[in-house]
Amino acid sequence: MIYTIDEIKEWLKEHLSMERYEHSLGTAECAKELAEAYNLDKEKAYFTGLIHDCAKCLPKEETLKILEKLELTDGELCNPKTHHAPAGAYIAEKEFGVEDKEVLSAIRWHTLGKINMTPFEKIVFLADKLEKKTRPCEYCKPMWDALNDGGLDAALLICYKNTIKSLVDRELKICTVTIDIYNSLL
Repeated sequence: MIYTIDEIKEWLKEHLSMERYEHSLGTAECAKELAEAYNLDKEKAYFTGLIHDCAKCLPKEETLKILEKLELTDGELCNPKTHHAPAGAYIAEKEFGVEDKEVLSAIRWHTLGKINMTPFEKIVFLADKLEKKTRPCEYCKPMWDALNDGGLDAALLICYKNTIKSLVDRELKICTVTIDIYNSLL
């Protein structure tokens, strides 16, 4: 890694909105908490949660230039709101010097997810949805309850169920990978 955690925080402050920066701090803390609960590397989880949205506030044109350099699935290209995830993995590798494939994969899949995510990918995915600094309690509570009662997959199932309902209610396109993941979790 080229940067220290403090230097990365400064980079994030310069490149993210204040709300997105607070969300990144919350995701880092939540990922660390989940990693500890599931006997995973809590420092790596904190770091991954911290940088997971590093591309979120990039101008659209800059994000598209990064995406052109990557081999992406149709699902990753389906919704522009998820483009920051693969772009973020690219920035983590090229800007921050991250070589850990598990970290890069967790960043890449933190929005859409994928079938058969690793436990580490699952905790980063969930930390993004469960963090307490910017996510409303009423949104998080059902996922926390599922997590406490049934574990990571139970919380993921609630998350995907809520995502699908929200997309249908707003008449937005649903990526087929979202349906596939939901079905696999059932």
